[in-house]
Amino acid sequence: MSRLLSSPKALTIGIVVGVLFITGLAGGALGNKFGGGFLGAPLAHIQLAAEPVSDTPIFGVFRITNTMVAAWVTIVFLALVSFFGTLRVREVPGRLQNILEMVLEFFLSLAESVAGPERARRFFPLVMTIFLFIVTSNWMGILPGFGTIGRFEPADEVIHHAQEAAERKGEHVDLSKVKLQVFDGTGSFAVLPLGSVDSEITVQEYRESGVGEGKRAGLLVPFLRSANTDINTTLAIAVVAMVMVHWWGLSVLGIFGHVGKYLNFRGGPIGIFVGILEGIGEIARVISFTFRLFGNIFAGEVLLIAMAFLLPLIGLVPFLGLELFVGLIQAFIFAMLTLVFAATATVGHKAEGH
Repeated sequence: MSRLLSSPKALTIGIVVGVLFITGLAGGALGNKFGGGFLGAPLAHIQLAAEPVSDTPIFGVFRITNTMVAAWVTIVFLALVSFFGTLRVREVPGRLQNILEMVLEFFLSLAESVAGPERARRFFPLVMTIFLFIVTSNWMGILPGFGTIGRFEPADEVIHHAQEAAERKGEHVDLSKVKLQVFDGTGSFAVLPLGSVDSEITVQEYRESGVGEGKRAGLLVPFLRSANTDINTTLAIAVVAMVMVHWWGLSVLGIFGHVGKYLNFRGGPIGIFVGILEGIGEIARVISFTFRLFGNIFAGEVLLIAMAFLLPLIGLVPFLGLELFVGLIQAFIFAMLTLVFAATATVGHKAEGH
């Protein structure tokens, strides 16, 4: 304690952290019970499936979802970084060019240590693309605006969806358990404002009492949601990765060399059984790829939503840092496993045995 008091810088940091902690505690859902809640917002609606950003389908039954929009934003961002980073390549690189060269050189040397110089340069474009897309999507998912700005879904539409979900299960919807958020103003645009922890009612309360003049009840459907919280996105990346792995295997070993790993009749019953296990393993890889990335990123998003609801400001900081780390690690694992699988697929059984 004496060291803290003797160091003005440490004391100032301690006071700032303490003030932010108390402010966050008073401004969140916990402080709302004692008259606070000025920084809190209603707990965001959470669902596994990605939400459509438009009321009606674009054509047929096709709708653009918020995870698709986030994926497009990620692609545009990476394209712009690539364009400006290589616009004026110099021997003495600038900041952006220097960062890009450091990242690319690190992964290229890592790929060469795993697959060798020749094969590494064949695998590198896809492996690097997978890493950059996943890590950028993961990190963008914690930016302000993701999950808090979107279109307004009216109460009647919410009730209709709840009834459809209950009918599919053979049940009757309980209107006292279906929650609605109350927003100010009119229109199809909505934002979760600060200090609105209590602006949540049930459908039953809405039908009995309404929400008053100048207000509307419904749900916020966000325009942006991290692309990797949609299982369709992670499955698509996994399928592309494994298709390319087998394409490389076929191009290096030939049809009989690569397919022979899975249809090994020369080895007798044991060879056939091992081939079946190899085939099952390939399917398991796709499933593992898909659910590992989806599960970690979706769980992280739910954790951030809960902490923003309970303890805004200082309570979010450690979890934001954790999500940055998890997003980086998950991208690295996905990319490195793709590289390892590609290196393994381009080696025949005889070479593996040797």
